[in-house]
Amino acid sequence: MQAIVETLFDAVYLISVITIGILMIRGSKGQAQFRLFGWMAVVLGAGDSFHLVPRALALCTTGLENYTVALGLGKWITSVTMTVFYVLLYYVWRQRYKVQGRGGLTAAVYALAGLRVLLCMMPQNQWLSADAPLSWGIYRNIPFALLGLVVIVLFFCSAKEHNDRAFRWMWLTIVLSFGFYIPVVLWADAVPLIGMLMIPKTCAYVWTVLIGYFAMKKEVK
Repeated sequence: MQAIVETLFDAVYLISVITIGILMIRGSKGQAQFRLFGWMAVVLGAGDSFHLVPRALALCTTGLENYTVALGLGKWITSVTMTVFYVLLYYVWRQRYKVQGRGGLTAAVYALAGLRVLLCMMPQNQWLSADAPLSWGIYRNIPFALLGLVVIVLFFCSAKEHNDRAFRWMWLTIVLSFGFYIPVVLWADAVPLIGMLMIPKTCAYVWTVLIGYFAMKKEVK
């Protein structure tokens, strides 16, 4: 039952975000913020597919324990693409609110993203092992969480300052995604049921993408 429900959920998610992303790229009509948002959605869906597709195959065939390498490689790729997702979201913020300068902020975003990717590349992560160390799961997610926090604060302050109703809940979608993700990183190995939090975390990302899509439909004529 889990295999059927989870596979259907993941299939709907991947198809939805990639389709919305393509629609935004094609329908942006020269507006950089929505074209970036479209690419962001495609990166999200394409990156997650490297982990979710092998997981679906494992659940529907011989089990997760026989797909350790594929699942580990998928998590590795997804970890990098999610970092790219937040860098693109930062540039959506710059485009939407017509931010100029702020070189220090941009440098901080790239530094956190670069550190995250560097930590993801370290062999100590043991991505392809069934017993990957929790400590490195925490290390690589520290700069990722800080990057997310920066983006949360930027969207919260800017949406409030500009009375931007279309993006007023963008900050909350990111808060929710991290709120559901962090317990999975910390305790899912010990309490597998906590892994179910990835479902609402995924829904939070779908909400993020839909915010951009509906804003484009309203603002692009």
